[in-house]
Amino acid sequence: MNVKVLGAANEVGRSGFLVNCNGTNLLLDYGVLFGRRGTPPQYPLHVKPKDLDAIIITHAHLDHSGNVPSLFVSGNTDVYATPPTFDLSKLLIEDMLKIEKNSHPFDIPELNNMMKNAKEIGFRQKVTKGNATFELRESGHVIGGSTVLVESEGKRLFYTGDIKTNGSRMLREMDLDIGEIDMLITESTYAKTEQKPRKESEDELIEFAKEVMDRKGILFIPSFSVERSQEIACILRNANFKHRIIMDGMALKVNEIMFRHPEYLRDPKVFSDAIKGATAITDHAERKRVMEEPCVVISPAGMLVGGNAVFYLQHLAFNDKNGIALVSYQGEGTPGKKLLETGKVSARGKDISVTAQVKQFEFSGHADRNELFDMIKKIKGNPKVLTVHGDSESCDLFAQEIHEKFGLEAHSPAVNEEITV
Repeated sequence: MNVKVLGAANEVGRSGFLVNCNGTNLLLDYGVLFGRRGTPPQYPLHVKPKDLDAIIITHAHLDHSGNVPSLFVSGNTDVYATPPTFDLSKLLIEDMLKIEKNSHPFDIPELNNMMKNAKEIGFRQKVTKGNATFELRESGHVIGGSTVLVESEGKRLFYTGDIKTNGSRMLREMDLDIGEIDMLITESTYAKTEQKPRKESEDELIEFAKEVMDRKGILFIPSFSVERSQEIACILRNANFKHRIIMDGMALKVNEIMFRHPEYLRDPKVFSDAIKGATAITDHAERKRVMEEPCVVISPAGMLVGGNAVFYLQHLAFNDKNGIALVSYQGEGTPGKKLLETGKVSARGKDISVTAQVKQFEFSGHADRNELFDMIKKIKGNPKVLTVHGDSESCDLFAQEIHEKFGLEAHSPAVNEEITV
């Protein structure tokens, strides 16, 4: 079994791994890496669609799914993922194409062609292709998100994609009942970081929401549309939050998709109660009207890049009664990062100081350092380990520590590197 690293080596983005099982080629993920504003997106190394026996998408986030349509400009290969992953991938890729017109090597026809070749599979459902079999397992990261177990001629490979080993309010924990493996490809995003316990972050957010309501303000929570927006709604609902909760933007389309796939949720009733208890905003007049009284507004974009977040910021950022709770990762060069570091936002063509109270809360959908090591402790066998999907320091350090703690052969591969077991 040979693995060629196509992307996500010493970087977060453009995941892609080509697994050759004695002539049977499986492509695990094929994503996009978005550059800083004004720089073009990057993609994994090119593969010829005709050489592929199957494409497997672990989950819908664009750094894992976003470049799959490029394989359907002329080709027709079977693509495998869970039903929610296909629904969400389609939604997110359509949105990407709308925002970044003509900056990708494909468009809606290729996306439609990808969907025509979609083969929906559930967790633990074995698929055989040539010399290989593969199956998806729960990852705890996003709805329908999975890890991949590949087996061929007595060798077994486990690819984590993105994982949250303990799951969340929305999702069950990761499924690690995988038996002995010969190779592990693991994400390393937070390999250097210990996160706050989720309960602590939840309590702090509720406390902040109450403070803002007490001073008759509005709390704006810019939030990723997939999973994070819904999780925040569930947290508020669980705390018996008494004020109105508003949901806006693409999160509403994601809500619909999640309602279609309740079996992929930890507790569908908790989700249903939270979403049905919130007010969905679908037009601009409503958007203005809701801000006449204290409430919580949950709306993408999580890093304040575009979306309705811009509207809410302009209206809420310059009143000290209001609050802004950042609950998503803030990437370098984004307006969210700028707000955190400088206390300013760009409005009306210039940088203006924000007077609303701004706080950041830890709600990562990724496993932190302790969870990652806990996962490796539970892995059976004596696998070669590849540390990917992290900055170069995280990937290098994680590989080094895995070797020191567990005696496993581990390293941080480069793009275009090939590893054989």
